Order: sequence, then C-alpha cells, then structure tokens
Amino acid sequence: MCNLYSLTKGQAAILAMTRAMTDRTGNMPPLPGIFPDYQAPIVRNGAEGRELAYARWGMPSPPFALEGRKTDPGVTNVRNLGSPHWRRWLGPGSRCLVPFTSFAEPATLPDGTKETVWFALGEDRPLAFFAGIWTRWTSVRKLKEGETTNDLFAFLTTAANEEVGAIHPKAMPVILTEPAEFETWLTAPTPAALKLQRPLPDGSLKIVARGGARQDG
Repeated sequence: MCNLYSLTKGQAAILAMTRAMTDRTGNMPPLPGIFPDYQAPIVRNGAEGRELAYARWGMPSPPFALEGRKTDPGVTNVRNLGSPHWRRWLGPGSRCLVPFTSFAEPATLPDGTKETVWFALGEDRPLAFFAGIWTRWTSVRKLKEGETTNDLFAFLTTAANEEVGAIHPKAMPVILTEPAEFETWLTAPTPAALKLQRPLPDGSLKIVARGGARQDG
C-alpha cells in the first residue's frame, strides 16, 4: 500500500496541467511528506467548475472494517471497484485527481528491517496525478476530535509494474500523466474511466531516494 507521498510543485503547475479554474487551497506550501489522514490538495468537479481544494486522505471504511471500533481513520488505497461500498463513488462527480511528485513504498531488507523507497517519473520529480475518488462524510476520525464532517479522498491501486513490483509486488497507485487521461478520469462515463485502472508501462518510474519520511526535491 502507498501510505506516503510527496508534492513539491506549486499550485500554478497543478492548475495549468488540469485546467482547473478555481483554487480553494489558499497559500499552499510544499508538502514533502503526506501521510494518511493529512489534508492534501485534490482536483475535482465543483459546483462552479473544476477546482483545486483540500481533503483528508482516507475514504470511509466499509462497515465490516469498523466492527468493534470507535473511530474510522479511513481507507487510503482502493482496488476492488466491484464492491458496492466503492461503486457509489465511481461517477464523475466523485472522481478526483491527486497531485504528487513522488510516492513511497516499503522495502523489506535481507535482515528483515524496512526501508522507504521513493518513486517518481524522473530525477526532477515532475508533477503527475493519482486517479482518486472523494466524498463529503460525517464520522469520528479521531476520538479527540469527536464527530466531524470532512471532504475525504483516496486513490486507486492496480497491479505493480516492473519497478514498483521489485519493491512492493502486490500493488501500485493508478498514475495519470497525460491531459487526455485527466479529462477521461474527471468527465467520462464510468466504464471508460475505469479502463485507466492499470499500471504504468515498465520503465516509466525511477527510484529517486531511499529512506526518510519526506521528499524535498
């Protein structure tokens, strides 16, 4: 599971690449280490058109996962789109783009310890997007907060390509890199949009760092 990513490119680049017209994020700083339940930017279809806005990372958990629990920290990665729990959020109104510049997967070393491995589209960490979904939801994320209403998001995963599979064979995020893919994900009928749930071609990603919980590049 990808439970850590980085965004070090600014709002102007995100708005230009996605043709979003409204920015609701204010003065957004670089985000070198985004963890589950952090607030992070997404691009979505808003009431006044395409917009850049903040949401908390972690969609509502399925009911079976909440049995005996008092809080719902959310689900960060979604793969089984045939589940009725996720199908409700697969239409254009619930899809979003999640901007990133690098993402991390845990590697198990020969001695059994873990190492964080960072992937990007290149050494210069160009901007790209995860295919995401979002919703507005009322729940208890943390006991100290009590019940709150939040915009929440997660992104889709799929089979790993060669580079990610060498570190984390089970899955990788669904990554979109081309304007036509952005448009399809945000606007197309669901069957066409879900064809994008596939790994990047082998050779598309590079390991740009190892270790650390932040990427400042």
